[in-house]
Amino acid sequence: MTEKPMLEISHYSKTYGGGKKAVDDVSLAVMPGDIYGFIGHNGAGKSTTIRAVVGVLDFTEGDIFIDGHSVKDEPMACKRITAYIPDNPDLYENLTGIQYLNFVADVFGIGAAEREERIRRFAGLFEITKDLGDLISAYSHGMKQKLAIISALIHEPRLLVLDEPFVGLDPKAAFTLKTVMHELCQGGTAIFFSTHVLDVAEKLCDKVAIIKHGRIIASGTMAALTEGHSLEQTFLEADGDE
Repeated sequence: MTEKPMLEISHYSKTYGGGKKAVDDVSLAVMPGDIYGFIGHNGAGKSTTIRAVVGVLDFTEGDIFIDGHSVKDEPMACKRITAYIPDNPDLYENLTGIQYLNFVADVFGIGAAEREERIRRFAGLFEITKDLGDLISAYSHGMKQKLAIISALIHEPRLLVLDEPFVGLDPKAAFTLKTVMHELCQGGTAIFFSTHVLDVAEKLCDKVAIIKHGRIIASGTMAALTEGHSLEQTFLEADGDE
């Protein structure tokens, strides 16, 4: 039996007022165990696409499927198995860190023993255990990013979607996140993330798509796309050919 994609974007387009197409006929597939990089300049359409995938933004044409469920028609089925980390996490700042994590665990119906073990593990990995009793309003941007990452991992998602996840993280936390991403993929989780940091994508991703002016201009496995060149060189050549 052929393995089905965990995320399938099929001819997705998004048009804003005035007829401007922010994303134009994007199609790609992320398989279980993939780390799939979505790269392009600021304004290329990365965040628009990602927000459509996680159900934050509606779309004009096409469809998006998560584990075979349509984001349009079966949003709850999609959200149960997906976690999303935006580029600028919007957290409930009047809660403490531990209250926020317990709130997220409640939403996903995570039992007491499981949540305690996962919170202890990930808070230790990202070195914020001692800060979990503090109000989120007192957190730095980097600490909020770490808390958002932990909250995304708490229900063991089968699809993890991240928008510029390494912005604001210190080098140690960034390394920890990369390690966790690899571990998740070995367990069959699919990861789809945007970045404009090409060396991060080159070292981390199995597959990559390059988006420019809302259209994918190149995609495939990292090895096939780069053909022995650096991802930076491949990106600049694809960008210049357009």
